[in-house]
Amino acid sequence: MSDTDKSLDTLSPEERAKLKELMEKDAKTERRLGGVWKWLVAALSATMVLIYFYGAGFKALSTQYHLGVYVLITFALVFLLYPAGSRRMAISLSILTGFLISILINSFFVFESPYALYQQVMMFKETAGYDGWGVAYAEEFGLLGWIFLLTLPFAALLVPLDQWMAKRFTSTPSASDIILCLMVTASVLYWISQFEQLNYRAGAEHELDYLISIVGLILSLEVCRRVLGWSITLIGIGMIAFGLYGPYLPELFAHRGFSIERLATSLFLTTNGVFGVMASVLATYVILFIFFGAFLQKSGAGKFFIELPLALAGRSAGGPAKVAVMSSALFGSVSGSAIANTVSSGAFTIPMMKRAGFKPHVAGAIEPAASIGGMFLPPIMGAGGFLMAELTGTPYSTIMILSIGPAFIYFLSIFMMVHFEAKKHNLIGTPGEVLPHWKDVLKAGWYFALPLVIITVMLLSGRSAGNAAFWATLSCVAVSWIKKETRMGPREVWDAIQLGARNTLIVGATMGVIGVIVGTISLTGMGLKFSDLIISMAGGNLLLALLLVAIASLVLGMGVPVTAAYLIVAVLAVPALGDLGVSVIAAHMIVYWLSQDSNITPPVCVAAYAGAAIAGSDPWKTGWTAFRFAKMLYIMPLLFAFVPAMLLDGSTTDILIAYTSAVMGTIAFCSFAIGYARRKTTLLEWIILGVATVALYWPTLISDAIGLALVAAVYWMQRDVTKQNGVEALTTKPE
Repeated sequence: MSDTDKSLDTLSPEERAKLKELMEKDAKTERRLGGVWKWLVAALSATMVLIYFYGAGFKALSTQYHLGVYVLITFALVFLLYPAGSRRMAISLSILTGFLISILINSFFVFESPYALYQQVMMFKETAGYDGWGVAYAEEFGLLGWIFLLTLPFAALLVPLDQWMAKRFTSTPSASDIILCLMVTASVLYWISQFEQLNYRAGAEHELDYLISIVGLILSLEVCRRVLGWSITLIGIGMIAFGLYGPYLPELFAHRGFSIERLATSLFLTTNGVFGVMASVLATYVILFIFFGAFLQKSGAGKFFIELPLALAGRSAGGPAKVAVMSSALFGSVSGSAIANTVSSGAFTIPMMKRAGFKPHVAGAIEPAASIGGMFLPPIMGAGGFLMAELTGTPYSTIMILSIGPAFIYFLSIFMMVHFEAKKHNLIGTPGEVLPHWKDVLKAGWYFALPLVIITVMLLSGRSAGNAAFWATLSCVAVSWIKKETRMGPREVWDAIQLGARNTLIVGATMGVIGVIVGTISLTGMGLKFSDLIISMAGGNLLLALLLVAIASLVLGMGVPVTAAYLIVAVLAVPALGDLGVSVIAAHMIVYWLSQDSNITPPVCVAAYAGAAIAGSDPWKTGWTAFRFAKMLYIMPLLFAFVPAMLLDGSTTDILIAYTSAVMGTIAFCSFAIGYARRKTTLLEWIILGVATVALYWPTLISDAIGLALVAAVYWMQRDVTKQNGVEALTTKPE
């Protein structure tokens, strides 16, 4: 039983049921396989881990194998592990499977070849266009009818068979799942085997290419739907429709349009779609760090990452909430998922916050607000940093260095908000006699920090990210042997391999749809159109453009993993920000920070809802409270846009002034946001703090002096600290 599972045992059955429901919304529940299927999945998982570990540590595979093997194993595992969903969806997929089988049989037996079938379809389409559907049906439908005639018996067989297997053999994939798994395997193997030839005949694909690419594209969408539901899948379907029907769209979005053959081959057979940048970044970097996170978890480091913050901050005002902030910083960067971080560390910290006196909706909100900060914190940055390095052509070590300061500011903001919130409600820390001393915790488990130190040093020294992950993962096994109770033997290593492979599926399932979205945007020129639209709507105003990008990020990020959301919005919005004078790195940082907002911003704040489930609080109220605590998520992009020195672009003096201003401005902002300095603020004091915040964030010595003077004025006005409630009617923050 994992540490998380043990912590979840403290929840009531109702709270655990709510949490399970929320986690299933984030990623559909896997089926529990047995028998030969269990061992097949285990073998595929181990194969994935071993192949990519070998590539990272010794010699990488060539492009077609590097991308193809990852896509093949990921898609196959999804079809084996994730059921179709509802009964209606399962029936629909059984019929679709029958239709695809019929297409394949007709291609090679009724029409003798895919070429003959394709020619017949084209003749039917042309006749329908010139003479109408009636004439086309009478003259050209002919043998095409066999497609539908053969679909009926296969569907009639598969529908009851799948339903029967789902009830009788719950630990076995359905017949349709097995067939679809074989089809997607064949499609990817075709791409691997034909990789070089496809490059030579690009633009002159033949009929078998069309057939394989259409089937592969359909199954790529189904993989995403099974794991993440309809939200992002519908975006992918919409982008395919956008590519097909370009001439019929409003002038602003119109393009010449592409045939289904041209679109499918571009999206599936080239490296601009399913096998594009998302698959490349996942296979090269992300999955290796997910493996590292799994090994770190199995090594016993989780307990150390909770106990150290507890020993350091547990005694101070609001100590348990500060522990949540610090532990989230340690967990979040490795986990790569705000909801996973919320559940893993929140299962321990949220009940502790409630016992300390925090209201349930506040306790449930602090954890997800802190958890998303892990996505900004080096050395791993929740995988998004690797994608940024790939898109910008910037070394990842540079991305790490640029991200340290902003990540510190983000956690400072959460930490200070928690401090002021605790002071406002007279919440004390955990009694000292209950907590271990930080020296004792360090003495007992300091070595658990070594894997993170190794990965950081190797990345900063110029080693590749994959190689750093390789050695850091091996170090997890090594440090586990320091104490007998944490030693990773063959069984624990095997469990870590299985956990790591399973953890890759949630983000891996998105690569097909993300490839469709990015590939269609590139093929149709939608990125430039969207850029022109933002600039036009903003009227050349950068502040308004940032607001539009934030809205687009929130809408496009609903129900989408943040790494995928970042890539979607980056392709669309970065060119517009560049045209408005923002540097490439700053534009990507802006988009990356804003892409996290759907985790804590209602209505689709899944991480906040997970925190609410653990806290037993109202999800909507918890979501808005998380939004309040994570406001730095929106302030930092403004600083990236208007203060280049925040990303170390400027002289040493400029950078020092910028960060000094940012630290002071953040503390003032937190006091302003919570409505507390030395006591609760009156309306006048609150307004003064708001003005001071703006002045302090503006990086000049004069504005800093004005801001500090205003903050000092508020502290002087609150010199009578026995006046606990200020003017109650004018209190800033509602209870």
